[in-house]
Amino acid sequence: MRGFGDYLRLMAAYVRLNLAAQLEYRAAFLSQVIAMFINDGVWVVFWVVFFSRFPVLRGWTVQDVITVWAITAAGFGLAFGLFGNAQELARLIMRGQLDVWMLYPRRVLPHLLPGKMQTTAWGDMLFGFIVYILFVHPTPAQLLLFCALTLAVMMLFVGFGILTGSLTFFIGNGVALAEQWQIALITFSTYPGIIFDGAIRLILFTVIPAIFVSYFPIEALRTLSLGAALIAVAGSLAVLVVGILVFYAGLRRYESGNLMEMRG
Repeated sequence: MRGFGDYLRLMAAYVRLNLAAQLEYRAAFLSQVIAMFINDGVWVVFWVVFFSRFPVLRGWTVQDVITVWAITAAGFGLAFGLFGNAQELARLIMRGQLDVWMLYPRRVLPHLLPGKMQTTAWGDMLFGFIVYILFVHPTPAQLLLFCALTLAVMMLFVGFGILTGSLTFFIGNGVALAEQWQIALITFSTYPGIIFDGAIRLILFTVIPAIFVSYFPIEALRTLSLGAALIAVAGSLAVLVVGILVFYAGLRRYESGNLMEMRG
């Protein structure tokens, strides 16, 4: 517990430093957050128009699809607002820029992941919570479960970022592959999981684990199902654990870029 408390204090320090750096240019920070909020809203409008013509899709309603977008945006926003380097991992490895993170007395990932903040991610996070509260009108139990499942989705995005980025240790320049794979996860996560069957559904359980974002959390919130919630959490945790294991296995193969950098 003491170690966990230390890590929380470390995270809080990184968040304070990253926010202070972003707020040096407050207008730019706010404009990026607002732009991302509007971008997410445009997609939700599309689904609202779709459901105005087709009110039910395999038992799902427009509120369920809004929930898909809300939990995806909120989880994504938390993941890369707090752990921005999870998206940049492949590029850091390819350029040999892990050296500075390996100098710290702790393990590499606890310092590396929160070392950068993705500004637009905060727009996603705000969008997710605001839209869910305003348009779905959750009960207190649903809102509490939504917050818990958002943390699970955050774990999945961070774990998948670590996993795809760590492939660069083994294949050389894996930046493009990591980016495309992460985009695929985001894309499939924003479509109702109920519409996929057969081989595509199997892919969404394994290669692109979007089913743990776009299906199980929504079923858990629709029916307050503890079983569906546990499956969502277990799937996200599994992706995170595999990502961490692959990263540290690949770290043994890491070659320094012999770069000299100054960090303030």
